[in-house]
Amino acid sequence: MALVTASTKAEANASGEPPLEVQEWRRGLGFGSVRARIFAVNIVAVLMLAIMLVYIDAVRGRLLDERSAELAREASIIASLAAALPRTGRIETLAGLGFTRGTRLRLYGGDGALLADNWRRETVPRFKIDDPARRTWRRRSALFIDRALEGIAGLRAPPAYAEATPDLGSQWPEAAETIRSGTPVTNLRRARDGSLVLGAAATLPGTSAAGFSAAAPAVVHLTDSAEDISAILRAERLTSFWLFVAVTMLTLSLSFFLARTIVRPLRMLAIAAHRVRLGRSREVVVPRLPERRDEIGALARALSDMSLALRGQIDATEAFAADVAHELKNPLASMRSAVDTLDSVDAPALRERLMLVIRDDVARIDRLITDISDASRLDAELSRSRFELVDAAGLAAGLVDAYATAGLPRDLHVHIAPSSKPVMVQGDPVRLAQVMRNLIDNALSFSPAGGEVVVTVARAGREVRLSVADQGPGVPVENRGDVFRRFYSQRPEAEDFGRHSGLGLSIAASIAAAHGGHIHVSEGPEGRGAAFILSLPQA
Repeated sequence: MALVTASTKAEANASGEPPLEVQEWRRGLGFGSVRARIFAVNIVAVLMLAIMLVYIDAVRGRLLDERSAELAREASIIASLAAALPRTGRIETLAGLGFTRGTRLRLYGGDGALLADNWRRETVPRFKIDDPARRTWRRRSALFIDRALEGIAGLRAPPAYAEATPDLGSQWPEAAETIRSGTPVTNLRRARDGSLVLGAAATLPGTSAAGFSAAAPAVVHLTDSAEDISAILRAERLTSFWLFVAVTMLTLSLSFFLARTIVRPLRMLAIAAHRVRLGRSREVVVPRLPERRDEIGALARALSDMSLALRGQIDATEAFAADVAHELKNPLASMRSAVDTLDSVDAPALRERLMLVIRDDVARIDRLITDISDASRLDAELSRSRFELVDAAGLAAGLVDAYATAGLPRDLHVHIAPSSKPVMVQGDPVRLAQVMRNLIDNALSFSPAGGEVVVTVARAGREVRLSVADQGPGVPVENRGDVFRRFYSQRPEAEDFGRHSGLGLSIAASIAAAHGGHIHVSEGPEGRGAAFILSLPQA
């Protein structure tokens, strides 16, 4: 549903500024927007998965530390065993040792020369280092994730693993370190296929040049693959990574869905409200979103109804202004004509008649302005009024007594039907009295000479009804809705022109509506005259 017309777009392009939708769209991209908050809330799940991936890497570090400590203990035990073996069978025994994981055992003499290597026997299990050229896609993606997470966690990449050439003890830093410190030493390296390789070295206790023809002690060196640990954690990490990707995609999809179903209609409504505020209410169609049965749909329909009510109020104000101008124009034209004629008239009687016309026109304008002022202030005053319990029957009886005391022309009479007990309503007594006076004045103006106006107050279910009936000509059925319009001009023939402004019944209807009631007109008793009935909620 378009909210901006072509003329508005043309105005925007002519001024060099982007259209209103673009301005609002850009404004909605800030970090304080609902869209940003939706993404921020939904991204929490993604961050939790990312933390889990880093935690898995921390678990891998602990497992590697435990494996390194285990390998160091094995190296120390094997060194102690080798030292306890007879010198003649020591090398043969170590060369024949086999390990479940395929650990490589090497014995270096004090001069660094290789004395024993259990991998030289074909029957000993061995761990393997794969050829990088034969990596599968899954293997390459797992290694990429390893590198990425190590970079994110800030882990230092281990040195590359390469076989010593020539195979001497001095080629292994852990061997030199264990000779210097006398304690088992471990080291972590990464093979060319990405797998981790652990190295551990321990000196043979009590060995010297006498045992191995060198001044330095002999060294047992173990090389073991940590690929089993990496494989387990890599499988978990790969699963977690793809879960992370899936959750990220789902989160983004949900965020876009929520942004589309929440943010977009709200922005449409905001743009429409903004354009109404700029005074373009006639150009704007506020979307009602009839397919939405949630709070946003209710908000859209409420805003649409509000804009329609505002448009109606504006139309009523414009119509009222036009009616005021029309009503003021008539007496002003009459007064101007009389004033222009007055200068050219010498006869005293004619001049007196012209002055009488001028006085009547001034009085008419004064009455009209008073009623217009009262009508324009009515809504504001009613919104500030404090309602109280009012005895409608007593209020009507007091007004009827006031009319009887003041005396009425043409032998007119006002009577009120007796009420057995108070009839209470909630309202502003001053405004309710104004409604009753307007109804009684209207009835008196249409009553024939010697006629009677009868006021009745009674309960009718949950309502209180006040009826003002006259003996006049009545109101035709087709005009019964028009009599409550402002400046309705149908007046009795015997009434002097300009005695009423045509606002009395309109003001009375507005006051009744503000009190939760209404006024309607029907035939009077016995089908004679008219009866104006004010209905109000009973207190």
